[in-house]
Amino acid sequence: MLKQHRELSMSIRCTIENNEEAGIRPSKTYQSFVAAAGGHRELNFIEKDVRNYITREVRNVSEQEDAKEFGKYLLRMKEKNPNFFFELQLEEDQSIKLAFWADARSRAAFEYFGDVISFDTTYNTNRYNLVCGSFVGVNHHGQSTLLGCSLMKNEEIESFKWLFQSWLRCMGGNAPKGFLTDQCASMKWALEACMPTTVHRWCIWHIMKKLPSKLNGYKGHADIEQEMSQVVWNSHSKDSFDRNWNDFLLNFGLADNKWLSDLYEDRHIWVPIYLDHHFWARMRSTQRSESMHSFFNKYITRNSSLIQFVKQYDNCLGSREQAERESDAADFHTLIPCATKSCIEAQFQDAYTHAKFRKVQAQFRGKANCITRLKNSALGYSVYDVGEQVSSSIFNKFVVTYDSVAAEVKCQCLLFESRGILCRHALSVLSFEQVSQVSPRYILERWSKKVKRRHTHIKSSHDEPLIEPRSKRFDQLVFHSQNICEFASESEELTAILHRAYDNVMAEMESLKAKRKGTSSLSHEDANLESVNELQSPPRIRTRGRQKNRLGSKLEKQIANATKKKKTKVLSEINLFDSASAAHSNCSQYQGHVMSYQFRVPAAGDNLLGV
Repeated sequence: MLKQHRELSMSIRCTIENNEEAGIRPSKTYQSFVAAAGGHRELNFIEKDVRNYITREVRNVSEQEDAKEFGKYLLRMKEKNPNFFFELQLEEDQSIKLAFWADARSRAAFEYFGDVISFDTTYNTNRYNLVCGSFVGVNHHGQSTLLGCSLMKNEEIESFKWLFQSWLRCMGGNAPKGFLTDQCASMKWALEACMPTTVHRWCIWHIMKKLPSKLNGYKGHADIEQEMSQVVWNSHSKDSFDRNWNDFLLNFGLADNKWLSDLYEDRHIWVPIYLDHHFWARMRSTQRSESMHSFFNKYITRNSSLIQFVKQYDNCLGSREQAERESDAADFHTLIPCATKSCIEAQFQDAYTHAKFRKVQAQFRGKANCITRLKNSALGYSVYDVGEQVSSSIFNKFVVTYDSVAAEVKCQCLLFESRGILCRHALSVLSFEQVSQVSPRYILERWSKKVKRRHTHIKSSHDEPLIEPRSKRFDQLVFHSQNICEFASESEELTAILHRAYDNVMAEMESLKAKRKGTSSLSHEDANLESVNELQSPPRIRTRGRQKNRLGSKLEKQIANATKKKKTKVLSEINLFDSASAAHSNCSQYQGHVMSYQFRVPAAGDNLLGV
């Protein structure tokens, strides 16, 4: 329990980091260590150490370094795949004002699923209170797919204009056919300016959700809400909606309600009957975008850094990619049996993905509740009344037309136009007409499982952590040892063999480590990037004055050589003079004492190099 005795091993630290990225709470992480060790007493650390490590090492990113790391992340992704796209708009102090990025897979997926886009914003992203906005489409399985992400400092019109223009540049300038947002005036004006040909739709769920707060001051507000829902959802033509809306306002005395008056003025961007003749891939609300944000909210708090946010965005991209891959595999290897003997159902079974074929089967089952009556027919063009029983006492009536020459069927409910699935009313008419095969126009390539889509060959961008060499070697050893340990754990004998092998290997490694404790060498044969990165500079030694072993110029070398020759000549003359003097004076033998001589400065006429 003493602090100096508590430590986190490399294995423990790696597990903590992985669990933190996966969104596992620190308490759960610690309990997993307790369960693996066999009790609290078997661990040499406590839960507080786990929390401190997460705060100190994993989450502790300064604001200055956070922005730099975010920029480095964008550059790393661009280096990994040149099709990675990002744009930043900075303030005068170089802080991030607006940011948008999309990976290569998302850009390729836009080619197939960029016809309808849902866009929504949320504030719950990071410590800087930046608004997160995600562009979400629908793939051929009906699953949500991410087509870009943004961070915004505010929700002003100019900010949305910049964002939408950046997104259009990212997607090759191709505007979607439909764009779904919440009831935001800034988005509305920005979309009209950037995508004038795109049909804009408000999220009807957000509008209907406001009914209790907007109408609870009226007497009988529950009946008002129910009647308004009936008018909105059960009006099958624009004229009938206008009549029903006016009757609704008169019956409840709501003609002076400004909120309802404003909604009626904007009815063309939220009421289903005004929009369902356009294709919306089964989207009427921004819940797909909100589901992406709920994914982020599981792992991101208001104190999270930008780097933590982009890591979780990477995880979200990976999870969406994996879900699509699993569904593609299921479509390829399995087959959903037909519920009826209809040749039309078999036609859709062969072409559509499992998810969309199930939607078709639901319409075939609903056909049993429909009663078809021929209203009139002329020159191959027939008009039918199809009554559908929705309860024991309620029948809805729909007008369906069928052109036998053009093989074209149209229903008043607009299910095929808005969702790309033939409705039960049209199927009932086709059955009445004894049609065995539908026209290819009713089998959309968008829902097909046979199309080879380019984006499926592109891996979603994922930032690889910068692992130090020791941690990388540790991970590799753990990975390779798992199979050995699994095999050895089958019996006590095998376990004992592995223990003896571990002891021998440990002794050999300790011996080798002791030998290498002194000096080591590095040759071109065994050198690699990892070993070079571990090189250290020699210790710095402070010296006094000029170094004696300084590398001089060519001229300095010539001067030194000339001086050396001069010294040698003078010394030889002195030695001869000393020998003669000693012989003449009959002195004792020369003992080689060190003597000091005073050299003259060379005159100008001397034939020597100057010193």
